[in-house]
This record gives sequence, structure tokens and C-alpha cells, in this order.
Amino acid sequence: MGLSASSASVSIVCKGVLFDMDGILISSLESVERSWAKWAALHGIDLSRTPGIAHGRRAVDTLTALAPHLDLETELKIIEDMEVEDNEGLKVLPGVLNLLAALPAHRWTVATSATERLARARLAAGGIPVPPRLITANQVTHGKPHPEPFLNGAALLGLAPEDCVVFEDSSAGAQAGRQAGCTVIATTFSHPVDTLDAAHYLVEDLTGIAVNVLPGDQGMELKLTPLPR
Repeated sequence: MGLSASSASVSIVCKGVLFDMDGILISSLESVERSWAKWAALHGIDLSRTPGIAHGRRAVDTLTALAPHLDLETELKIIEDMEVEDNEGLKVLPGVLNLLAALPAHRWTVATSATERLARARLAAGGIPVPPRLITANQVTHGKPHPEPFLNGAALLGLAPEDCVVFEDSSAGAQAGRQAGCTVIATTFSHPVDTLDAAHYLVEDLTGIAVNVLPGDQGMELKLTPLPR
């Protein structure tokens, strides 16, 4: 991985790119919040005491924190069904389709805290190309902020973590990418800047990120203008 900077711009040479899904490729915040509010109402749980607990984390981890007394498998199925059925307000975020189109198809994948069924449903609903293989809640023992999702994502691409760039929007995700040894670019879409200290760079969204595919097996060069820290 090579890094260079000229004035305000940054050039990152990498071999693979690992994308979080919610808050990076698509916005499904409304669906997430509606689904969890609906689930909480079923069980008389006050989510106002734990705001944002579901964002960036696996449902299994959220359920364990909120309702350890309930049957985990049953509740996982209920919340997954709710989220899969609710695509209202889902939108592709700025710059996403152009960036994905510029990347070699075998050089990127998704590492998300969503289940595989939910991830594929949301990506398809947004018209985003779905990688043949991706890392989801089903493929990891430890969710973000543990580095396992991005370690597995790098391995899926056949790359070392230090040769990969991670795009994240959450504090847990940025921590996971940093601990995995990846270069982390965080967007300011959904979380306050002061919670994204683990990211190497901050950008508002994926707009304007240029890709230069290098010859042979050298990978690619990502050019961006990060926000001031």
C-alpha cells in the first residue's frame, strides 16, 4: 500500500477495496430504524435508552445487548424479515455507481454487518451489482468493531489486509478496518466526525474518487480530496 499527498489531494495505491454497505453504498437508515422500532414495540423495549445501537453492528450483537432473555434465533428471523420487507426510502448514495464501475470486478467486495439474505436484497433493490461472494454477519464469529469482517474480506479477495482500502461510515466499522491493518476512508454520512478517529481519511461521500487501474498486478490508484481533520 502506498500513500502520497499533494496539497489537499491524496493518492492511495492498493490492490483491493472493501465496502461497508449501509451508509456507504446505500442508505437504509429509515428502514433500519423503523424495523427496530417495530421489533422493540413487540417486546416493550425502550430504544431511546440505546440510540443508534443497531447501526454498524450485527443484529445478533444488538439483540444480545437489548434482549438477552429472548430466544436469539427466533428474534433474528423476526428482525431480518422486517428489514428485508422494508425498502421504503432506500437510496443509492452519491458517487457509488461511478466508483464501482471504475473498479475491476475482482478487486472489490462488501463486508457488512447485515445478514447475507438482507445484504443481497438491499443491494439488488438499489440496483447495485452484487459481488458473487461477500462477507456478511453469517460469515464471521465476531462482528465489527472486531477486525474479523475485514480480515475475511481481504482473504476473500486473496489479498493481505494492508493492501486493501476500507470504506466505512460508522465508528465500529472504522475501528474494525483500522485494527485489520487496512487503510480506512470514512464518510461523514451518518456518524459525527468526532466518532471516526480510527479512520485515516474522511470524505463527505464517494463523489469524486478517481480510480486509475495500474498495469500488471500493481493494483490501482485511488485519488481523493479528504476533509480537513
